[in-house]
Amino acid sequence: MVEIIFVIPFVAGAVAFFLPRNIGRGLLVLTGTVHLILTATVWAVRPDPVFPEYFAITPEGLLSLVVISLLFFLISIYTVSYLNLSDIRSESVFTGSMLLFLSTMTMVTLSDHIMVMWIAIEATTLASAPLIYTHRSAVSLEATWKYVLICSVGIAMALLGSVLITVAMDVGKVNAPLSFSALSVVASQLDPMWLKMGFVFILVGYGTKMGLAPMHTWLPDAHSEAPSPASALLSGVLLNCAYLGIFKTNKIMHAAGLSDFSGPILMVFGLASIMAAATFILKQTEYKRLLAYSSIENMGIIAFGTGMGGLAAYGAVICLIHHSLIKSSLFLTSGNILLGTGSRLIEKTGNLASRMPRTFIALFAGFAGISGFPPFGMFIGELLIVFGAFRAGHYVGVSLFMLSLCVIFAGFANNIMKISFKPSHATSRIQENSAMIWPQYVLLATSLLLCFWMPAPLVQAIDQAVNTLGGGM
Repeated sequence: MVEIIFVIPFVAGAVAFFLPRNIGRGLLVLTGTVHLILTATVWAVRPDPVFPEYFAITPEGLLSLVVISLLFFLISIYTVSYLNLSDIRSESVFTGSMLLFLSTMTMVTLSDHIMVMWIAIEATTLASAPLIYTHRSAVSLEATWKYVLICSVGIAMALLGSVLITVAMDVGKVNAPLSFSALSVVASQLDPMWLKMGFVFILVGYGTKMGLAPMHTWLPDAHSEAPSPASALLSGVLLNCAYLGIFKTNKIMHAAGLSDFSGPILMVFGLASIMAAATFILKQTEYKRLLAYSSIENMGIIAFGTGMGGLAAYGAVICLIHHSLIKSSLFLTSGNILLGTGSRLIEKTGNLASRMPRTFIALFAGFAGISGFPPFGMFIGELLIVFGAFRAGHYVGVSLFMLSLCVIFAGFANNIMKISFKPSHATSRIQENSAMIWPQYVLLATSLLLCFWMPAPLVQAIDQAVNTLGGGM
């Protein structure tokens, strides 16, 4: 019964709204632990779903599931100490929403039916909105409203795209289940015109949730206003869930022989996102918004590689995994900086290397990793995308790609140097909580480990996920 993986956090989340503070915190960690154990069991046993017409274990779903489970487990441990030091009035709402968020994201990874996928992604919006409004300020209310409004419009477009795919089935006189797995088998029989229209609406719809430009405007506000544990989940996991809907639809396009249509569109949106991030990163004054624009950049990198297919698609999946690990670490580290300095402004920080040395190590290592420096895994993923682009002859696209990455690195490095080494009036050392340091170290160490050694089941899952895109190694 594979569905139990999202049923347990759903029940725990519903109960957490009515529990005292200390019990709610314990339930958060307990649920994260159980979820991680169940995820490992699914990898080992591959149980059959109770509702096979709606849910299935797919390679891309398993990859997303293991990332979600590991991140939530570590973030839950960090959250317990974070809640001790931060001022969150409705803690039961926060912990309950975190658990419901875990449930809905897990449901996305297991969804095989097109409409169930849509329902699950819409549910992630409803579960995560209270997390953005946690501090209940006017700015957080604005960020929450923008998040709900823009993402709901996007999800509505994705719904229309899903309906258009059913029209493609009717026009093509295809009698098959409305699931990604079944449609990939009969894709060549679907009406190409309606299938193309469906893909465009799904790309724009789920691309809004994924943070692709120009539909990205909700993301910097939401990620900067949410508490750091929630920001880590929003950036490290939620964006992956939206990408999963696009990825599965793109596989149908490849199976239908329409990759020449879907690929360039994905590449254009990817490049637009990277260039938009490059524009805004140069002038950022808040470090959490800086990280948010970095997420837009990385989603653009992933979309660009996926659209290109082949070796670049393999690199895109590698980037997806390592972005989740490293960016979650960076957002947790930003929580330490915020609690230590009391400000999100870059100019209000400084001399982090002396004042918070262990946090500085996590910040600087995370910056190196997310910027694509070896030996972190983002380097491997981006290198594969560049090789794939040259192999496919996309010289203009890859030139813009590399130029934008250089601009982003310059802006990112400038701000990280200010935070780390700029002289500050405050010179006293800030006490650092070990439980709020080692989760970041584990995430970064995992990224390093996967760069040198990747377990055979993980390699096999990546190969199977990108096989139809021509990206197997």
